[in-house]
Amino acid sequence: MCQLLGMNCNEPTDVVFSFNGFAERGGNTDHHADGWGIAFFEDQGLRHFVDHLPASESPVAELIRRYPIKSRHVVAHIRKATQGEVMLANCHPFVREMWGRYWVFAHNGNLENYQPHLHGHFKPVGSTDSERAFCWLMQELSKSHAQLPPVEELTLTLRELTPQIAKHGTFNFLLSNGEALWAHASTSLYHVMRQYPFSTATLKDDDLRINFAEHAKPEDRVSVVVTTPLTTDEAWVAFEPGELKAFVNGAPLPAHP
Repeated sequence: MCQLLGMNCNEPTDVVFSFNGFAERGGNTDHHADGWGIAFFEDQGLRHFVDHLPASESPVAELIRRYPIKSRHVVAHIRKATQGEVMLANCHPFVREMWGRYWVFAHNGNLENYQPHLHGHFKPVGSTDSERAFCWLMQELSKSHAQLPPVEELTLTLRELTPQIAKHGTFNFLLSNGEALWAHASTSLYHVMRQYPFSTATLKDDDLRINFAEHAKPEDRVSVVVTTPLTTDEAWVAFEPGELKAFVNGAPLPAHP
């Protein structure tokens, strides 16, 4: 299946270190070679890159490895196709607009016989179960709230909606609107919070090691969410099956706000 990478921070931060290891899994250290993508929120704007080539070979991915784009919310995905052919329209993350904000979604898993009733302007462009699920989530959120509600209220609504999709199969996903990063685990998802006192980390998939203390300020805080841990020497925390977490300012919100 596919793999996910998300980052949420209290200050704009680049994802170069984590992305270097993550991209290697796109056809080099792992078999997720059917395209990839990444989205960076910058205030109200969004930088969105997708490519149907494997991330380990893509010239666009090489740009991301070398260009330290700073963002407080990042969603990335490397694809192993289960539904939908290998083409640009089927590359995650997917983007939609709602309530005057961009929304970004990426999914790892396979949803069997999932054909939700979609109306309005949330319609898939490609042919994946993932994009159909995203469109249905956007549709139901727009029906549940007349305008953008607080993060805590959105989290409660997502906790009600997510099981209706997850009953169709594996539904690990990342979702962000530039205010928060939501992450849901059906099977495998991990997170780590990097904060003072910062330590050293070593990538599993690339020959890179970094001392975060040399690059971060004492007040910086970063949470990274990934399908399987990226580093060998950090205390990654596994999600429980069926767990949905919201990350704001680099930290997970309490489970029951």
